[in-house]
Amino acid sequence: MGQQRTTVWILGDQLSPRWPVWLAEHGLNPGNARLLFIESSAKLRARPWHRHKLILVLSAMRHFMDEMRRVGFQVDHRRAPTFLAALRAHAQEHPDERLVVMRPSTWQGAQFISRLGETLGLPVEVWPNRFFLSSPADLGAARSPLMETFYRKLRRRTGILMEGDQPVGGRWNWDAENRRPPRKDWSPDALPAVPSYAPDAITCEVIAEVARLDTAWGRLDGFALPVTRADALAFYQDFLDRRLPNFGPYQDAMLSGQPWLFHALISPLINIGLLEPLEVCAGAERAWQAGHAPLNSAEGFIRQVIGWREFIYAIYWREMPRLRAMNVLGATRPLPAFYWDAQTDMACLRECVQGVWERGYTHHIQRLMVLCNFALLAGISPQEVNEWFLSTYVDAYDWVVTPNVIGMGLFADGGIVGTKPYAASANYIHKMSNYCAKCRFDPRQRVGPRACPFNALYWDFVARHAERLGANPRTSMAVKTLRRLDRGELAAMRAQAESFLCSYYKK
Repeated sequence: MGQQRTTVWILGDQLSPRWPVWLAEHGLNPGNARLLFIESSAKLRARPWHRHKLILVLSAMRHFMDEMRRVGFQVDHRRAPTFLAALRAHAQEHPDERLVVMRPSTWQGAQFISRLGETLGLPVEVWPNRFFLSSPADLGAARSPLMETFYRKLRRRTGILMEGDQPVGGRWNWDAENRRPPRKDWSPDALPAVPSYAPDAITCEVIAEVARLDTAWGRLDGFALPVTRADALAFYQDFLDRRLPNFGPYQDAMLSGQPWLFHALISPLINIGLLEPLEVCAGAERAWQAGHAPLNSAEGFIRQVIGWREFIYAIYWREMPRLRAMNVLGATRPLPAFYWDAQTDMACLRECVQGVWERGYTHHIQRLMVLCNFALLAGISPQEVNEWFLSTYVDAYDWVVTPNVIGMGLFADGGIVGTKPYAASANYIHKMSNYCAKCRFDPRQRVGPRACPFNALYWDFVARHAERLGANPRTSMAVKTLRRLDRGELAAMRAQAESFLCSYYKK
């Protein structure tokens, strides 16, 4: 390597405390390497990002820069119109330095990096991404790989919750014990609060900058997420201590006015590198070993991380770039305005969209079974729904949003990610939440002015796609039930579904 100095460009979702160790593995240290961080105004305006997402990433990155300065690294912090403009300016000032960058987590980012050496006219070395445990090779050769098979492979590889080659407790999956609805006797005081972190000087400066950004969306005040490694660790420990024991059985529950329940809320932190997949899984495993959390809660949490999160990442890299354009159900309706302003009479949708506006967050069942379920049933464009999720969530990145929305949520991939469409009538939401109690619609009615729109939309969806659903063993029962419905009632429900949807669009 000689005496040539190296610039290491660290991206905003790569804020791991292990960077000094990774650099040392390549012979880099504060004496021969400088760290480059870029804030691109074009990126900040690329979408109507949630304000809390911008605050989190910018504040965490600036705190991380300070930490790297404290351990001796020279830091070059550039604000520029584009990433390329900043890189060119840096290269002009340091023409004799080579550039190193870790492979981005997104396909678009990797494409940009692949052309960077030729564009800049200097050597660019791309290191493998170290923020994930899996690769497309772990999926095997199946067109529609099973997440469960993938999950077991990663359990064996990591040794998490394993006794030799077998799972602890004799079962790989405890999901059957993790589907309880919210308890009727829960009160706000009975549920554990999520820690909040008052903005320090750096975060306050970022908040003021974001306030001036006219393209951003969502609430500005109320930001309270951790932005440092130390606070992220404390935040996660609070989950282990106070919420993990009940996470498993109630992870699918939804409760009005209680957005967190027993969820960890670490996805925004793990997705920018402040926490790591293996360390959070090991923490949950230790909680179970100590008798603090039941096995179904520990396994349920671990499955979300080294199961679903890693599975989605591997699918993304196998299927991109074609994944983003998939639309096998031919859904073309535009996204209704209430996804942005929460102006709808449907209490479940209103509650979830309002939660996204206020916090940039809802948990996975609200995303899948309320927000995506409505879009699936209504035939809304998968690409418009995908763009909305990418813009509005604090934990949103293309690698995680696109396969979850295009595949899992809207079945637009035809079954690559999930083996069936996750379509449900009002009954599911009524069972797993208390939203219906405050809604003007009745989840038990199919037609009429008080009938919940989810019912008519569901049966209209089944009728539209009866051939496809009937050929799928996991959805064929819905088609058999459809064929037993009274023709007049079915026609009334389909007419009601169309009338309801038309009310949200200008003619």
